[in-house]
Amino acid sequence: MRDDKSGERQDADVVLGDDWIAPDSTVEKELRDSRARRSLFSLNRSPLTRKIITFNLIALNVLAAGILWLNSSRDTLALQRADASLAQAELIADVLEMQLPEGAPVSLGSSDGIDLAAILGSLNLHRGTQVLIFDSGNFLVGEAGGPPSLSTGPAGRETVISTFLDQLWQGISEFFSNFQQAPALGLEDQLRQRIETGDPAVPRVEAGTGAEGATRFNAFAPIRQGANIIGSVALVTAAPEIDAAVTAERERVLQMFVIATLVSIGLSLVLASTIANPISDLADAAEIGRDRNKSQGNSRRIRIPDLTARPDEIGRLSGALRGMVAALYDRIDANEQFAADVAHEIKNPLASLRSAIGSLRIVKKDEHRDKLLNVIEHDVRRLDRLVSDISNASRLDSELVKEEEQEFNLLEMLGNLGQFLGEDARKKGIEFITDLPEKPIQINGLEPRLAQVFVNLITNAISFCEDGDAIRVWARRRDNRVLVVVEDTGPGIPEEALQKIFKRFYSQRPENDFGNNSGLGLAISKQIVEAHGGVIWAENIRPTEADITSEPLGARFVVGLPV
Repeated sequence: MRDDKSGERQDADVVLGDDWIAPDSTVEKELRDSRARRSLFSLNRSPLTRKIITFNLIALNVLAAGILWLNSSRDTLALQRADASLAQAELIADVLEMQLPEGAPVSLGSSDGIDLAAILGSLNLHRGTQVLIFDSGNFLVGEAGGPPSLSTGPAGRETVISTFLDQLWQGISEFFSNFQQAPALGLEDQLRQRIETGDPAVPRVEAGTGAEGATRFNAFAPIRQGANIIGSVALVTAAPEIDAAVTAERERVLQMFVIATLVSIGLSLVLASTIANPISDLADAAEIGRDRNKSQGNSRRIRIPDLTARPDEIGRLSGALRGMVAALYDRIDANEQFAADVAHEIKNPLASLRSAIGSLRIVKKDEHRDKLLNVIEHDVRRLDRLVSDISNASRLDSELVKEEEQEFNLLEMLGNLGQFLGEDARKKGIEFITDLPEKPIQINGLEPRLAQVFVNLITNAISFCEDGDAIRVWARRRDNRVLVVVEDTGPGIPEEALQKIFKRFYSQRPENDFGNNSGLGLAISKQIVEAHGGVIWAENIRPTEADITSEPLGARFVVGLPV
């Protein structure tokens, strides 16, 4: 059966450019309007942009909070000041112990003890330092202080962010403190409370908060007379330089955080515009086409923006969508053409049937009736075969997608087909020759479908050969492809038919074989081969390629498959 499509081989790659789409000013206008409604800062229209900005800011906030929380410089300064305060408190306690008389225990607050006022007055205390002496009953018996501390914090204009945050925090704290109404303890009561809750025999230092939230250190040291503890030294040291250093460092971190936030938002918007906007364009094109087709009932093609020049996933997505749309429209066009061809092919036997049935009613002779009945039977068989072949051809695409490819030995399959079909050829007096390599050739594919191709080609050759002709099936491997050739010494293929035999419903048959073939065999074979990434073509065998006008010695069908 020499049927369907020409031997010309077209490029398998689908080129989807603007030339394949008829200009549609309505679609382009709708897309331009959609792009105009979007802007760099239209966050309410792009959930993806909001997510990108949010996630980038979360990471930045976590980093800034970690820097502020893990402040190693503040810890180092605080540790140094705490050690110095404790050492100074112990030094004052040692000075007082040296002034105590030996013998019976004395009371620090009694007149027969030591002169605390003179001792405390002789101390050279640093700025912001206060010394309070408590007796064994935790009563204050003496105190002294150094010059008031100077503010070493940076100017207000240099700590705008920190000042704002401090005022905000103070406002929140005052709001909640109004409901608590907790009385504040004085310095003396605070120190007395700390002495009572701690071990008076163990020197210690504690960090606290002084007036206006400033950092201070409270150091406690026992005053001993022999083995007895007769009092405690409480040294209160303000640490404004620590607060100033922390504030300055925090201000720098916050300034960098604000700058980084602005840069992050800007970069996020730019990044989102390169991701969200193209995706929105792709989605808008599909949605506009869908809504337009739904509302207007027309079948104008959807225009997918060409972003394939982008070397990223957006470009790949655009190319994939354009390819999918092209494949979809190709399938739609093929189905429409297939339906038209089916309608045309079915009309021929139906017209013959109608004519035969009409003639049957008026003929009188029995031989004419028998002839018309034979025509009707032939047309019915032709319709049945045509419907069966059309059904198989229409299901072929979906079946090729559903079936799983497996590795198999191509030469073994060809050998089995040669043994089976060779018997049919020999019964007609046709010599059947197979020339296959000894080494197996393994390929991946659908073995039953490829077997259908070669069965069609071989039976096609048998049907055109006569007694004394020969059919040769041979295969050769060429690099990453394998060629399977079916040759015969039949009448060959007419030159005008070489361009048509792979078309659907085309059949070049003798008069005595008319109507016995649907013209779908070679079209189905071509479809199966191309689904496997291969090619198929037909040509005539001539005595010399230089003389294309010479009579052909036969026909040759070549199938190329990837290995």
